[in-house]
Amino acid sequence: MPKHKQRLRKTMTGIKTRIAALQEERASAWEQAKSILDAAEGRSLTVEERTGYDQINADLDAKDAEIRSLVETDKRNSSADAIRSEYAKFIAPDGSNKTEDSFEKDFRSFLRGDLRALDVVRDKPLTHLERREMSGPGAETRTLSRLTAAAGQNTVKTSFYDQLVQNLIVNAALLNAGPTVVSTESGEQIQIPKTLTHSTGALFAEAATITNSDPTFGQITLGAYKYGALVQVSRELIDDSSVDLLGYLAMEMGRAVGNAAGADFIIGNGTSKPRGITLDTTLGVTGGLGVTGAFTADNLIDLFYSVAPVYRQSASANWMLQDITLGAVRKLKDTTNRYLWEPSLVPGVPDTLLGKGIVTDPNFAATGLAAKSVIFGDISRYFVREVAGVRMEQSNDFAFSSDLVTFKAVWRADGALVDLTGAVKHFLGGAS
Repeated sequence: MPKHKQRLRKTMTGIKTRIAALQEERASAWEQAKSILDAAEGRSLTVEERTGYDQINADLDAKDAEIRSLVETDKRNSSADAIRSEYAKFIAPDGSNKTEDSFEKDFRSFLRGDLRALDVVRDKPLTHLERREMSGPGAETRTLSRLTAAAGQNTVKTSFYDQLVQNLIVNAALLNAGPTVVSTESGEQIQIPKTLTHSTGALFAEAATITNSDPTFGQITLGAYKYGALVQVSRELIDDSSVDLLGYLAMEMGRAVGNAAGADFIIGNGTSKPRGITLDTTLGVTGGLGVTGAFTADNLIDLFYSVAPVYRQSASANWMLQDITLGAVRKLKDTTNRYLWEPSLVPGVPDTLLGKGIVTDPNFAATGLAAKSVIFGDISRYFVREVAGVRMEQSNDFAFSSDLVTFKAVWRADGALVDLTGAVKHFLGGAS
């Protein structure tokens, strides 16, 4: 096995070992936090206990962040290993065997503009998030397409686009909570039915006239707001064969676009941007007075059961709140003295609250007076409309004087909650 591949495999093994160790440390830290809270049952924490508890919570958050980073790195390394392995098997048109470093070289040639195209072949059916061939005025487009490449028929298996979209999803938290994604090839406005009320039944006497009870609908118009990001890469970085450019570009561009769109999917005003989910959630529970908008364990249990079973039991039923709010959730117990929050012991699997996944997003309101600080329900009833996936373009001229190559990622999308019958409900902080 080549030395660089041995090093990669060793690195991947080390990452998995570190993730496993962090998971054990995380579980141990949570047990320490629980012991502090249990010792203070029925009274406020002392200054010393509060300090210790806050330190443990900060440690839990730090370990969460490191685990997420390591999982992301492990995925990129796995993709890079698969790319090189597949490319090593590829026979060039001239009959000569390509080396494992050929793809790295060809990809950098593509970034420099020496190759007109780089063909991408997948071993599974295309989905709505798949790339398509891109064209248009302005910056020169380097197409990652499913068509035969014009220069050298460079055919490889790659997950570059998947990585790009994955980073977009990770950084737009609502996309990671299970919304319904509608993909269209063009960006004209589309109408989505909006459910306002459901039909109701009643008991009628024999031969009595049954009263008509139809569901009522409205319409949501989904447009195509444009989100974009520019990433500039030095010529030296492109020429440096030790740099994972696929992972770097996918991470930076996906993260930038995801952060921009993700905020609007939560709090967008619906006028010049998507209609954020918090605009249309239904009131589930209002908090008590005199607690500055804080919630109790009973409040969250009531919020959970205020959502109808058909929505509550959905595979896309999730909690959404911000990280700081989650710190308060970790302290809560039910009437049997069990903590509502359950930490996950499996990387990539979310922690749970009353058996349902928790998705955090910094754009949610903090606990406060009249604030929608927590929502719960069937997130699949939030529709995200996207147009033709993510478009990626390259320009050698934009920053010519600085010897930088500029990459642009564009994603057109809109979003709105389409079921206003209580599919997703919120906790509202008390008014005073």
